[in-house]
Amino acid sequence: MTLAHLLTDENFISPIVISLKVAISATLLSFILALILHFLLSGKYFRGKTILEAIIMMPMVLPPTVVGFILLITFGKESFAGKVITAVFHQPIIFTIYAAITASTLVALPLMYQSLKIGIEQIPSSLYHVAQIDGASRIRMFTRITLPLSKAAILTGILLSFARAIGEFGATLIFAGNIPGITETMPTAIYVAIENNHMDYAYAWVFIMITMSFVMMIATQVLRK
Repeated sequence: MTLAHLLTDENFISPIVISLKVAISATLLSFILALILHFLLSGKYFRGKTILEAIIMMPMVLPPTVVGFILLITFGKESFAGKVITAVFHQPIIFTIYAAITASTLVALPLMYQSLKIGIEQIPSSLYHVAQIDGASRIRMFTRITLPLSKAAILTGILLSFARAIGEFGATLIFAGNIPGITETMPTAIYVAIENNHMDYAYAWVFIMITMSFVMMIATQVLRK
């Protein structure tokens, strides 16, 4: 199969577009959640920080199928959250692109949170002391000191989270399914293509994912220098 044929084949292009939509959305959501969580957990008198951080980091070590199962039980049609979502939006979240985004966000969040935390902890505490003396609020210090000085760590977290989100397979397959044109991402499309012996598609998608991952890993190494 020629490159020109692949580039005009909707069956080939669709998983790429869906993967990009899911990965970009998941990266943005994980960034917002990581900022909120770090802002809340960095409070001096916050209790239970260790336990909550352990929960945040768990998707890094749990099998993706377990993550998908937890999401399915939590947001399934018969669950309380699932019933609320269905009542509000008139459709369940499972087997939709929003389910794929949710699964990808959950597995990408630990990388984003950890990168953000490392970057922020490297900022000299003396800067915060000076800002406090000048009467700066926590929010002002966060926006004027924390975010600008941890820019490299944030960019690293964004790249790693995007790479993790675009490569998510297990949790997405269980929670969002593999519906062509709706939830079929490149990882799930590769799996189906191999099963059906459509190796031209599989080779092309694998090449795209390897290239994207390689570029992002090079970018993260450059940012760390």
